[in-house]
Amino acid sequence: MKILMVMTSHDQLGNTGKKTGFWLEEFAAPYYTFLDAGVDVTVASPKGGQPPLDPKSDTPEGQTELTQRFKQDKAAQAVLASTAKLADVKAGDYDAVFYPGGHGPMWDLAEDARSIALIEAFYDAGKPVAFVCHAPGVLRHVRSNGEPIVKGKRVTGFTNSEEEAVQLTKVVPFLVEDELIRLGARFEKAADWESFAITDGRLVTGQNPASSRAGALALLQLLGVTPGRAAETAAVAHH
Repeated sequence: MKILMVMTSHDQLGNTGKKTGFWLEEFAAPYYTFLDAGVDVTVASPKGGQPPLDPKSDTPEGQTELTQRFKQDKAAQAVLASTAKLADVKAGDYDAVFYPGGHGPMWDLAEDARSIALIEAFYDAGKPVAFVCHAPGVLRHVRSNGEPIVKGKRVTGFTNSEEEAVQLTKVVPFLVEDELIRLGARFEKAADWESFAITDGRLVTGQNPASSRAGALALLQLLGVTPGRAAETAAVAHH
């Protein structure tokens, strides 16, 4: 079983002069959830090489058991440092795709023609696609049978109130919740910062960083893969 993970290459937080990128937990939790289940993982990004880490996601409060594991794991760090170029990966080589969030994807992956075509290729081939936190925003231009892929679907993603809490409502190019609703999705959410993931057909979405693991487990379930023992015992409390 092979899963492709697609990361952002974008590191500028709008015109704030601050850095952004991918959210550490949203890479680490799914990555280890997949590995522990015996899945082969390939990581790709638009530019290839090391994707930018959002510095805010690497604070002491942002750490979980799985981010700590990543920090001690030279092999995983090497995988992340040498991501494949998005242009070189084909949906046909994988069973599913997973997009971690962080604010970065809203600038690059949401508008990236290769990313859009890749998601459409997975979905139209009957393969599951999964997105967590800000990553559901990369679906804004993705279509299936001429309609937005999210139209009529139950979805979740980073909420307007969560964006407000991190004070980036005016910085981001669009609001994930508003955009998904505009596209005709049936947007659902749990309380801010709670773990919440939805599966609707082949589409898996998770609300926020705390939902990364739930989204990964939901994807494994669609693939008929049993999670590894570590995955069952590592239910980390999030604060």
